Amino acid sequence: MALIGSLATGVSALDAFSKGMEVIGDNIANVNTTAFKDSTANYSDAFANLLQGSAASPSSGNGSDVITRQVGEGVQISSIKQNFSQGSLSSTGVSSDFAVSGNGYFQVKDQQNGTAYATRAGDFRVDDSGYLVTTQGYRVQGLSDGTAALTASVDANGNLTFSLSSTTAPTTVGDLKIDSNLTTANGGIIDNTGGAFTAAQINAASPKITSYTVNNAGTIQVNLSDGESYARGQFLLQSYQDPNALVRQQGNLYTGMQTANPIGGMTLSAANNSPNTNGNGMIQQGSLELSNVDLTNEFANLINTQRSFQAGSRVITTADQILQTIVNLGQG
Repeated sequence: MALIGSLATGVSALDAFSKGMEVIGDNIANVNTTAFKDSTANYSDAFANLLQGSAASPSSGNGSDVITRQVGEGVQISSIKQNFSQGSLSSTGVSSDFAVSGNGYFQVKDQQNGTAYATRAGDFRVDDSGYLVTTQGYRVQGLSDGTAALTASVDANGNLTFSLSSTTAPTTVGDLKIDSNLTTANGGIIDNTGGAFTAAQINAASPKITSYTVNNAGTIQVNLSDGESYARGQFLLQSYQDPNALVRQQGNLYTGMQTANPIGGMTLSAANNSPNTNGNGMIQQGSLELSNVDLTNEFANLINTQRSFQAGSRVITTADQILQTIVNLGQG
């Protein structure tokens, strides 16, 4: 039975270290993945077979205590933990790329089924409807309803002019959208032309977005062709008490936010989730967070795990040779 136990011990080593190799291989494969967080496999000893329990010294004082005798049954994976340290930030110059410098995750939502995800990967784009979305088309969440009102007037020469009359800061949590939202139909443009121009003419000539900027606090400022600007939305970030409880999904996404215990609760709000406040990080426009994988460390771990795997396989072959010797004794 002892040699059979040695075989099982060797097999446990092969199983555990092969999983460790998978973790290392995944880290190396994602060395260039945006905002990837590397993982580490941790090991623990398996169940130990108790051969003799401990016993206290006799009360007469004529003997010594008896120590425990145990034989371990091998090794197992105790945990696979992610390292959520900050990756380096790389400037891309793309206005729809965003990185978080510090704590916090973007929240994005699949509008098809309402599923929310957390992500550190800010390689977003503006879709054909003006929404800020991930590569999968999931919409970025934040304060989304900032508005402006322009007044359309006629100058002394009979030309149509526009002037900014009022702005309203974003306050409602929803899908971030980058558009001007300025038409006569929704009140974005107040017609003060006295009928000199039709609504269609006013809307066609109204100022359009030329660019947008995002500051460290996550405020999305849209810039209009007439030189005016206003806050259209604001990013919101969510931090977690236990990020290792998050569940990795493909596409640089995480689920399991409730289990990870979001700081300030699951519901996003300006009070708890504004960037650069309450411990949340800052937003960096035109940048992306790089993978935090350290290739030097991974290759060192790769060599160590490989040698450990080979040692485990050696235990199996040695036990097999001894068993073969025993069988040969019986044949003699």
